[in-house]
Amino acid sequence: MPDEMQQREGVPVLVCDPAGPPIATEQDALDLIGAAFLGAQVVAVPADRLDERFFSLGTRFAGDVMQKFVNYRLRLAVVGDISTQLAGSSALRALVHESNRGEQIWFVPDLDALDDRLRAAR
Repeated sequence: MPDEMQQREGVPVLVCDPAGPPIATEQDALDLIGAAFLGAQVVAVPADRLDERFFSLGTRFAGDVMQKFVNYRLRLAVVGDISTQLAGSSALRALVHESNRGEQIWFVPDLDALDDRLRAAR
């Protein structure tokens, strides 16, 4: 399935293909943002597409990517199981906890959980 625009809970969401190219650079993130400008308010990225540096906060890659989404006023949903990464980093656990309390960046286990978040955000 290619990346596709979907209406989820009345919100336009760019749902990224799990088999798509990795997001390993800031330019890769900007490319997703550009694709989202076709009308998306949320970009749902499978966690498996994110370079491992995203989950290693010392690299600053996650912060750089998330800041780009904030700057362009797009919500980012990281979709998938990141329990292995969370188990290895208390800093990542704190980031995920704080992000999920907000409205801009979410970490969700699947698209159904994203739908729940979108419904609650109305």
